[in-house]
Amino acid sequence: MRRRDQRLMMIGAAGAVLVLAATLTFAGLRDSVVYFVAPSELAEKAEPNQRVRLGGLVVEGTLRRDDTGANRFAVTDGVTQVEVRYDGLLPDLFREGQGVVAEGTWAPGAAFEAERVLAKHDETYMPREVAEALKERGEWKGQ
Repeated sequence: MRRRDQRLMMIGAAGAVLVLAATLTFAGLRDSVVYFVAPSELAEKAEPNQRVRLGGLVVEGTLRRDDTGANRFAVTDGVTQVEVRYDGLLPDLFREGQGVVAEGTWAPGAAFEAERVLAKHDETYMPREVAEALKERGEWKGQ
């Protein structure tokens, strides 16, 4: 075999290894990506049982415990309310009327099943998408 053919084989093998590594990397990342949606975008952007982050304000007067001991509350972006069910301890900063991000899954006609709830101190730390939606509706209290 000539040196030129050996080089071409080495370049081809290196290219194949590179393509395989990139494919495995992107396949692994695809499962760990979690998209952020506002309550009004949930039905159109999230597929049933897809893992998403739902962000908005906790609706005043909706926090309660159900028969199973799970926490239930509603999250809104000023247009739509989504019922959230969370089986666990809520963060210390969790308050009605404050910003919240719930990570979990959703199915049409059912409550959003949160696996993790992140409470925000105030609207200053709210995700950009929710803050922009609240600014459009005139409900923004931040700067």
